[in-house]
Amino acid sequence: MADQTQPWAERTVEVPPQPGVGVPAQRDAFRRGVATVGQSRRTPRTEQFPTVDPADWSADSAPRRPVSWHLSQLRRGGEWSAAGGLFAFVCWGVWAISGRGNLAAPLLTFVLSLLTAVGLFALARLVGRLVLERQLGRVRRSARGAHLVTALFLVGVGVAYLQQTEWVMTAWNWVTGN
Repeated sequence: MADQTQPWAERTVEVPPQPGVGVPAQRDAFRRGVATVGQSRRTPRTEQFPTVDPADWSADSAPRRPVSWHLSQLRRGGEWSAAGGLFAFVCWGVWAISGRGNLAAPLLTFVLSLLTAVGLFALARLVGRLVLERQLGRVRRSARGAHLVTALFLVGVGVAYLQQTEWVMTAWNWVTGN
């Protein structure tokens, strides 16, 4: 029996040799306790990689991006459209309340203005795709330009609502002296 006063890590147990079980054959250049660092076990490549001409790419061979990537790209710059939409909404509210009538027709007018803004955004994205990506070969990483165009349109819509409000125009003319 082993000496129990020795720590367990220093105790050794003798195992008698077993028939049929031997030391496996070693690979050449193997040395016990020495790591093979920086030596490649693969044979080096001798053939060249084939060259790919981007002109040969078809629309089907281009890498597909997930829908989430496209949506995040569309969101970039959305604060411009949101600010323009808020301005148009406030101006529409001033115009609609000043009319002192039924809000169904003014609401329809505002919804049609928003749908026109969405169409303008889509048109700006299409023009950007055709001009920037196809003609100039640039990559669009956001929709800031289309959002800015949409915001400018919505600000123009808001100003048009204010111009149709009588008391706002009276105050404007008094301030400017016209």
